[in-house]
Amino acid sequence: MNYISTRGAGAGERHLFSDILLGGLAKDGGLYLPAEYPRVTADELSRWRTLSYADLAFEILSKFAGDIPADDLRELTRRTYTAATYCNVRDDESASQITPLKTLGIEGDTQLSLLELSNGPTLAFKDMAMQLIGNLFEYALAKHGDTLNILGATSGDTGSAAEYAMRGKKGVSVFMLSPHKKMSAFQTAQMYSLQDPNIHNIAVEGVFDDCQDIVKAVSNDHAFKAKHKIGTVNSINWARVVAQVVYYFKGYFAATKSNGERVSFTVPSGNFGNVCAGHIARMMGLPIEKLVVATNENDVLDEFFRTGVYRVRKSAETYHTTSPSMDISKASNFERFVFDLLGRDSARVLQLFRDVEEKGGFDLAASGDFARVQQFGFVSGRSSHADRVDTIRDVFQRYDTMIDTHTADGVKVAREHLQAGIPMIVLETAQPVKFGETIREALLREPERPAAFSGIEALPQRFDVLPADAARVKAYVAEHTGE
Repeated sequence: MNYISTRGAGAGERHLFSDILLGGLAKDGGLYLPAEYPRVTADELSRWRTLSYADLAFEILSKFAGDIPADDLRELTRRTYTAATYCNVRDDESASQITPLKTLGIEGDTQLSLLELSNGPTLAFKDMAMQLIGNLFEYALAKHGDTLNILGATSGDTGSAAEYAMRGKKGVSVFMLSPHKKMSAFQTAQMYSLQDPNIHNIAVEGVFDDCQDIVKAVSNDHAFKAKHKIGTVNSINWARVVAQVVYYFKGYFAATKSNGERVSFTVPSGNFGNVCAGHIARMMGLPIEKLVVATNENDVLDEFFRTGVYRVRKSAETYHTTSPSMDISKASNFERFVFDLLGRDSARVLQLFRDVEEKGGFDLAASGDFARVQQFGFVSGRSSHADRVDTIRDVFQRYDTMIDTHTADGVKVAREHLQAGIPMIVLETAQPVKFGETIREALLREPERPAAFSGIEALPQRFDVLPADAARVKAYVAEHTGE
């Protein structure tokens, strides 16, 4: 498997999975994708249907990471996806399933279900990929006797998932940027209460997009990146995206009895990484009917899939909402989809994303390219705070199931795109306890809380506050890496 940049530089160069594992952006500022997507045969789909999550992950990752010896990769996936790691289940009977499918009910003529992805150590779907990334990083670094300083940005869940995956890992330090005072109290406590010496939390005076811009700026400073051995675990990292492909297959198998059936997925999305994994699964041949993108009030992606206009918002235009992990107005993974949408024309992609930086966006409807979106099965919708509260209340009353605010955005939008006879699977984002204030507003009761997280908000917190300035962040990293 050879990897290429969405912006075309380095054409003819050979990049293997291990070459791009520890990095983020390509040298030209683009994102890595396979030179071509591997296709899954009907026989493979049939054989995979009964596999454990760990062995399914091995089969899928083998198609993208052929330079890792098979025995090593199988050991990594089996060590990652264990019932002991993904033990925060709400139903003891599903403890061994890693990502159990919970059927809510039949609405119209459609089965509506939740794919539970938040049973890991930080109660968010990010654990599904991040726990594997932690083991992959440690494996690669040990093999080469190297070290890595991870620089990341989080709007809520990526940060804690990365830190819990990397804490105690040999050769790895984490520098995680988050928007100061813009995460939930539970999310903040999960990150800032960690006292491990290899974990550094930086609260940035701004919004998530400021954090993300700083990470990209540092990644584009190639001399600094090389000197300080900077890597990334944000969703621009290809390994993160491909690890998420696995649960689309697992969810499909759980919702169907034969490979002749099709399903649709609704994905709460701000950065486009989670739904990009669904796009890749579909390109591999998974029978997906629709990929439904659900946004909150920060509706950049919904606007694009309705109109063909991609218009990023300025920091002052980004809403601080009750589904804060989607408070994103510049979707960093969106470039991967645009690359495929435009027939992998890297020159056009380069120009379009220059337009994003210089003009604030681009319009694919005017050029006629937007019409091809239908071929990729994408539709979208938007949710508001009132929608979230109503949906949380409705799902609890109707199905005796408590859902978090982001999953509520997903259910609300999923209901707008139900098709008779096509199961609709909403990807669960997190457990409700992470967003207790809104749960209390909707249900007049405390959210369910796994015993391991009792009193986490009262723990001592360790973090540093910095302005939204890439130079200040670089100085902080240099100081704390001893350079």
